[in-house]
Amino acid sequence: MVTKNQIKLIKSLHQKKYRKEHQLFIAEGVKVIGELVQSSLILEHIYCTETLNFNVSPDKVTLVSKDDLKKMSALNTTSNCLAVFHCMQEKEVDYSDLVVALDDIRDPGNLGTIIRLCDWFGIKHIICTNETVDVYNPKVVQATMGSIARVNLVYGDLPSLIQVESDIAVYGTFMDGENIYEKTVSNKGIIVMGNEANGISSTIESLVTERIAIPRYGNLQQTESLNVAMAASIVLSEFRRHNFK
Repeated sequence: MVTKNQIKLIKSLHQKKYRKEHQLFIAEGVKVIGELVQSSLILEHIYCTETLNFNVSPDKVTLVSKDDLKKMSALNTTSNCLAVFHCMQEKEVDYSDLVVALDDIRDPGNLGTIIRLCDWFGIKHIICTNETVDVYNPKVVQATMGSIARVNLVYGDLPSLIQVESDIAVYGTFMDGENIYEKTVSNKGIIVMGNEANGISSTIESLVTERIAIPRYGNLQQTESLNVAMAASIVLSEFRRHNFK
């Protein structure tokens, strides 16, 4: 049985300040929870409306009513299970491979998708502005589909994080950049993706050493821009394709 205080705590984790205070976050759905319990993340507890096998200790699982799970859920359509995990400690960024830098990404779905893309393309580290949406936002967690456990996100002063090693190429995506399909790109460097509405800020743009672009095709060429997560998928794929071994 779940108590009112437990429900209150879990509902509070919908908000960033309480996630930070308690160092806990929620994940929902069998697939996402199943991925996370097999990772290095520390499980606090699982709440289910039916018996499910996550291969965890029985004292870590509580059966609850659908109404109680709905009260705890952050989703519009409630799943049949919700789990609480401990937040991960940020790790030191390894700049010996590709690193993705996010300049004020605000949409949770975009951040979650970019994390999943980085996991797919073997990129272990993402550096972000403090204004970038919280990685433990429930919508971000859902969009990562478990990849949140395998990619290290570091928040902070992005210019300082970018300038930590002066010999690293900094790639920025711009409409007037060099065609990425014709450019030789490195298997080491920082790839900057900009804000959904404003692109890369002028402060970060001044640090970019390599301007790249995804060319538009078709006769009209009236599409203003690509969604940042869509652009990230193309850019990361091209970097990995070019340096495929």
